[in-house]
Amino acid sequence: MNASTPMHPPVPALLLAAGRGERMRPLTDHTPKPLLPVHGKPLLQWHLQALCQAGVEQVVINTAWLGEQISNRFSSVFGLHGLLDKRKQLSISYSHEGVDFGGALETAGGIARALPRLGPVFWLAAGDVFAPDFVFDSAAVQAFAASGQLAHLWLVPNPAHNPRGDFGLSAQGLALNLPADDPAPRYTYSTIALLRAELFAPPWCDIASGNPGGVKAALAPLLRRAMDAGRVSASLYTGRWTDVGTPERLADLNR
Repeated sequence: MNASTPMHPPVPALLLAAGRGERMRPLTDHTPKPLLPVHGKPLLQWHLQALCQAGVEQVVINTAWLGEQISNRFSSVFGLHGLLDKRKQLSISYSHEGVDFGGALETAGGIARALPRLGPVFWLAAGDVFAPDFVFDSAAVQAFAASGQLAHLWLVPNPAHNPRGDFGLSAQGLALNLPADDPAPRYTYSTIALLRAELFAPPWCDIASGNPGGVKAALAPLLRRAMDAGRVSASLYTGRWTDVGTPERLADLNR
């Protein structure tokens, strides 16, 4: 990038931390899944550290199940130890779906709820994946903002628990909504993405901004609609990545 290229200012991030974590029971009966320890730190803290190191300044965390434990743990500011530069701190706010609606709104419903705090482009990551090498890269933001795409997904090689994968990937870097019988390779959506707020408005989504009605909706149907229109790009990510979905996977990680 040459000196005349304008830098995109840091975009905010939304970390998804509202789920009940049914498959993680009994560990999640008294602890929300994003607070379960991985190598001595709460799972969610790994994302917060990476966002802080990347210069992201604002994070929204959505909560539902035992959400007050998450806001009590991280409060309103996150900074890296030994970092005196106040600009390298994350300002944290919370979208408490459990308090507002009595439960989680699913992924698209939760994003729509938080949308007024997120701006036109934002990072998304699920609080229950471990991806310690992932970089929330400002160059990726720059490229995405210039692309006109509605979403950019990071896909990973299929783990044992999702052998068929989720989406295809074209040679041109587009995510593909492949028919069930298509033999082309599919990859697993890492739950890390760059999104445009436009994806959560018609014709892609009919939930009002801020989701005042507490509509529950999944993200995949919106993404598939946008993929069919050629509006979703993707990259294959091959760094360490674990969907910490069961006590066994958590135990394996901590070994």
